[in-house]
Amino acid sequence: MDISTKTNDAPPPTPEPSPAARKRNARGATRPGDRIFLGLTRGSGILLLVIMAAIAVFLTYRASLAISKDHGNFLTTFEWNTNLNEPVFGIAVLAFGTVVSSIIAMVLAVPVAVAIALFITHYAPRRLAGPVAYVIDLLAAVPSIVYGLWGALVLVPHMQGLYGWLDHYLGWTGIFSWDGGAPRAMLTVGILLAIMILPIITNVSREVFRQVPQMHEEAALALGATRWEVVRMSVLPFGRSGVISASMLGLGRALGETMAVATVLSPTFDIQASLLNPGGGTFAQNIASKFGEATEQGRDALIASGLVLFVITLLVNGAARAIIARRKEYSGANA
Repeated sequence: MDISTKTNDAPPPTPEPSPAARKRNARGATRPGDRIFLGLTRGSGILLLVIMAAIAVFLTYRASLAISKDHGNFLTTFEWNTNLNEPVFGIAVLAFGTVVSSIIAMVLAVPVAVAIALFITHYAPRRLAGPVAYVIDLLAAVPSIVYGLWGALVLVPHMQGLYGWLDHYLGWTGIFSWDGGAPRAMLTVGILLAIMILPIITNVSREVFRQVPQMHEEAALALGATRWEVVRMSVLPFGRSGVISASMLGLGRALGETMAVATVLSPTFDIQASLLNPGGGTFAQNIASKFGEATEQGRDALIASGLVLFVITLLVNGAARAIIARRKEYSGANA
């Protein structure tokens, strides 16, 4: 028997399907269960887009009615009088208070959250890491009104010592000057918001740090790196985009917080240079405090301010998604 002839008659090996072909096969579901599941998932995605579009259309329509009757500049007016025959209202104070309180919360919460996440994943023994992570998860489930009541009854009275210390040593800056009133100011709001967004940033950062390839850490240890050098050279660079996106998700929570801010802050429609004196307000707090007594015209004005907050929140979450999508390891859409 001719061996060469037998070898030539053998069928060629079947080539493996390309990634594109596998995706086409996955999309072309033939089984009834696959078709039903595909239709449900596709319908859910479309329904979500429809709901978001309906919310945007509703807010835009009602906001346009209010702004058309506004006798002030909606973006720069330091006043909110919607019940007059010639209403005058603007979001300058609300935008300033929302941004300032959120920045304070981020400055306080992000370093602490990253430190807790690193402690749970790389420093704490397993017996301690589990309970600490469990407590952090419980903090995320506490309702906003509970945080607000705690802030009003516990945090505010105990802030006088801190306010006095800041005024004594840093009052010359103007930012930390205090006139001795009740500490229901932007700094207290920022501290309360920092406590509220801490679990969100910690949990997401913890999961990101757990995905660091073990070989990266082992390679650094094999080269003689200390535990901190391993974290600095392997863990933090790998998880940077995840920490940034977690921080922006926390920022979205801080921007839209309502009841806690309304319980702690003494709002006024002016902008204070000092963070320790009562004044200012936020979008969510203003809507919650004025909606019940507002006329139809006043509700349209509040909806107009809600539209601004809606846009800001969408931009923040969109930026977080864009950052997380840059790393294929964290984005299911890019996998």
